[in-house]
Amino acid sequence: MRTNRSAALAAASFLLMTGAVLAAAPAAQAGTPGGTRAGDRNSDFNGDGYEDVLVGAPGATVSGAKGAGLVTVQYGSSRGIGTSGAARFSQFTSGVAGAAEAGDAFGRAVATGDLDADGYDDAVIGIPGEDIGTVADAGGVAVLWGSQSGLTGAAGDWLQAEEPAAGAQFGTGLAAAHFTGDTPGDLLAVLGRDDLRIYGYDGAASGALRQRAERGLSAAAEQRDIQPESLTTGDYDGNGFADLVVSGVSVGDEPGHGWSDLLSGHADGLAYDRSVRGGPVAASGDVNGDGYDDLVTGEPHSPDDGGATPTGGVVGVRYGGAEGLGTEADWWTQHSPGVPGVAEAGDGWGGDLSVADTDGDGIDDLAVGAPGEDIGTVADAGAVWVLRGAVRGLTGEGATSWDQDSADVAGVPEKGDKWGGQVRLTDPNADGRFGLLAAAPGENAGDGFVWVLSAGSGGITAAGSWSYGAAALGAPATGSAFGAAIDE
Repeated sequence: MRTNRSAALAAASFLLMTGAVLAAAPAAQAGTPGGTRAGDRNSDFNGDGYEDVLVGAPGATVSGAKGAGLVTVQYGSSRGIGTSGAARFSQFTSGVAGAAEAGDAFGRAVATGDLDADGYDDAVIGIPGEDIGTVADAGGVAVLWGSQSGLTGAAGDWLQAEEPAAGAQFGTGLAAAHFTGDTPGDLLAVLGRDDLRIYGYDGAASGALRQRAERGLSAAAEQRDIQPESLTTGDYDGNGFADLVVSGVSVGDEPGHGWSDLLSGHADGLAYDRSVRGGPVAASGDVNGDGYDDLVTGEPHSPDDGGATPTGGVVGVRYGGAEGLGTEADWWTQHSPGVPGVAEAGDGWGGDLSVADTDGDGIDDLAVGAPGEDIGTVADAGAVWVLRGAVRGLTGEGATSWDQDSADVAGVPEKGDKWGGQVRLTDPNADGRFGLLAAAPGENAGDGFVWVLSAGSGGITAAGSWSYGAAALGAPATGSAFGAAIDE
């Protein structure tokens, strides 16, 4: 629990963006923030040139508090990632604000970005179950700073809503990118139940968190009857500033349909552009290799249109260009040509998405998780697909899929494993080919595990794949839901 504090007394290093220009960090400390195009993203906390992996375990028991949650960090190297040398952070870690308490869900959402422009990426941890004073589930966000030795809890910063509200779950969604020209570092977007707040590092603030305003989603969400759930970023119009997409699901008279709000990045700030069909899952990348990011949305529980054939989940692709995102989307299901498997109600196809280049051809590919996929008679065992990008756009040609019944994939399908509940394409050995992390948060009755599938010249392969849980990283495993969040 955090004590409710006035903004003037808050100990953090952020300033809520309202279009005002913030003080720049000293030139000697100015790093190279990597958050304009989606392909620029990385998670290099120690600045060694290798991508690191940040995994959330929001159900973990910490200091006796069930569901307090934690995150783990595995540092990349020329050999990729392993289980040795991992770091663990929670609200029991020295320097991290607050205390580990039951139900906090530290690590339910995670993001990275170089917020202070010092050349080291920083980790942002969502804690949507955090109580602020007597206000239940108001939510909070912890920031762990990167350094030459990696992430540290020392002097970790804290963000919370200026007026905490019960059930607001501040920190439900997170994203960091270079949205504007106002600061040298990446800006941080924080999503709550009804609002979106954009923060920028103020190098001259002497550690003061000042909330000037918020970018409200409440009125817009009410008007469109949409509940926002996630964030993604990408430069869809190629103007050199990241755009922000807030994805959610419709409620009210026509519930369950995915919609997303597009906020365009410009030199002087973010501006609402329009709403597009698709969500609440979203990811960005360049799947046709034209130099513009494309938006991919997942609607895993899309209401069937009344036909005899269920969709089992829908994935949409909107292509970027000089004018931004296109008005029409290409829609994909397991019925689409070349996509392995059969669409069935409850598959949850599109339950998670990740976009990156798996085969080194310069065009991004798409990983799709379907945590509700039945394997034989085993319900909700889960599966993962990879669809290739091409000059003509996403294609079913050469599409592949895996589950725990596939050759070379460790384990066996079990009810409720939800393999593919999180999918991430990562390149921790910096060879230009992004391998696959496939998480099963339900594995071992909710302990959670992550599988590592490498990438070669032909793309993702299960040969030589391996898996690990929280215990292998020195963290408490029982009921931890390890892998419920993995940074993009």
